[in-house]
Amino acid sequence: MNSMNRRSVLLTGLGVAGAGALAACSGSAGAPALISPSGSAVATTDKKRTRSGRTHELTLTAASAKVDLGGGITASTWAFSGRTPGKELRVSAGDALAATLSNQLPGRATTSVHWHGIALRNDMDGVPPATQTAVRAGRNFTYRFTADTPGTYFFHPHVGAQLDRGLYAPLIVEDPKEPLSYDEEWVVVLDDWLDGVTGTPDEVFAELRHGMGGMHMGNDSSSPSSSSGHDMGDMGGMDMSGGMDGMNGSPSTSAPSSGGDMGMKFMLMGAQSPLLGGDAGDVKYPYHLVNGRVPADPQVFSAKPGKRVRLRLINAGGDTAYRVALGGHQLTITHTDGFPVRHQQVDALLIGMGERYDVLVTLGDGVFPLVALAEGKNATGLAVIRTGSGSTPTATVHPKELDGMLIAAAQLRAADDVRLASKKADRVHRIELTGSMMTYNWAINGRRFDMNSPAAHPITVEEGQRVRLDFVNTTTMWHPMHLHGHTYQLGADGPRKDTTIVLPKKTVSVFFDADNPGQWMLHCHNAYHGEAGMMALVAYQG
Repeated sequence: MNSMNRRSVLLTGLGVAGAGALAACSGSAGAPALISPSGSAVATTDKKRTRSGRTHELTLTAASAKVDLGGGITASTWAFSGRTPGKELRVSAGDALAATLSNQLPGRATTSVHWHGIALRNDMDGVPPATQTAVRAGRNFTYRFTADTPGTYFFHPHVGAQLDRGLYAPLIVEDPKEPLSYDEEWVVVLDDWLDGVTGTPDEVFAELRHGMGGMHMGNDSSSPSSSSGHDMGDMGGMDMSGGMDGMNGSPSTSAPSSGGDMGMKFMLMGAQSPLLGGDAGDVKYPYHLVNGRVPADPQVFSAKPGKRVRLRLINAGGDTAYRVALGGHQLTITHTDGFPVRHQQVDALLIGMGERYDVLVTLGDGVFPLVALAEGKNATGLAVIRTGSGSTPTATVHPKELDGMLIAAAQLRAADDVRLASKKADRVHRIELTGSMMTYNWAINGRRFDMNSPAAHPITVEEGQRVRLDFVNTTTMWHPMHLHGHTYQLGADGPRKDTTIVLPKKTVSVFFDADNPGQWMLHCHNAYHGEAGMMALVAYQG
């Protein structure tokens, strides 16, 4: 490995891991009968979960809040109990939760709580209108479920573009038989922020949904390439499977172009990243936060030199992938999306919206920047780790590790105890990711998700099946694809995940065992792509 371009080699395989009423139990005439989210099959599976006998009762109050982002910056947003991120929720595997959502939001806004990454019972998944009706303003709803799989998770709303407000918090499920050895553990939540500063997510979506059809972008608008993304230099067709041959230096960190914005308040133009296959994102964010703090006034973690620390990294952002590095250190990846992998040492890692990574690091002596580079957007989030004397890094610090060895998720390998047994797929579904920025018509298999009829066009599976999903990205933008209620495996022996990056013009094949009956969302975790319609229902047939 030392005789080769390490980053070029390790980038191989990014995105290429292989070639309002609740829906009823029975479908309409000619449609398959589907298992209800609260049906007997769901209850039967839930009874099989390993339980500790402990129950954690809590109330999550969703309400308007003025939050302090540091540096004298405040934002008017919506948050749980007045803070963002919300208070960390920590339980042990097998514990039950009784979490009461109290909706005190303004303007008669409805909301919900989705427990991202948790394989829980279907009717507690928090996805209106598929698994529950949305919780109305002034009303409460109690989520009751068992969290039986250790890992790093988080929770957030699943209504409109509320994901891009302050309504989120970490959920850590500890392993009673934790195999890792470390001295400290820190949860690090990354977020792109604009709510209450430059506008609201609803205003962002209202602008984005007009698309770019009426704008002259310097391309022939009749050409296919100019109608299928921002199309800055046609980076979407880059073949990442052979590394980055022919491309020199690190992935682009050039500033977004100030030209071409055409007076738009929220739409971001010119954000480019070869690492993401071209277009890096849609939205202008004034701030990128680490644990709710701006880089000018970062959170400071303190420890003694030589201590071994576990970092639990969560990307709660709406439109931004982050490249994360700790100055002066290498990181050892131990988990993705809650599941263990064979340990892999890297200089930096890429984390898309909805993804989580756990890493171990042995701390040196001094003051070190923990940087979350907003990939392709020429902006950063920052926290500081202090183990000794030294000055605080500047808000724009760029440690060399950001440009060092970075491995793609598809090159990680599942730990032996969580790898799926080899088995031929019983059912294969082609999940074609479609749409463009031209008309902002993001969809799955050419069909926007219909909130008025969530079970109209389900992707069907049967309990006990091994299922293969082939994510085929026909667009010129990247999409982090998230499956509720399950984890899937990338390829034959890749990592177990519930969210994975699918690069432009690439295919990712994932496998999962259909062992959690119900009706489950499959969607892009870009808040605005999902809201525009890039969602589908994976439903168990009765």
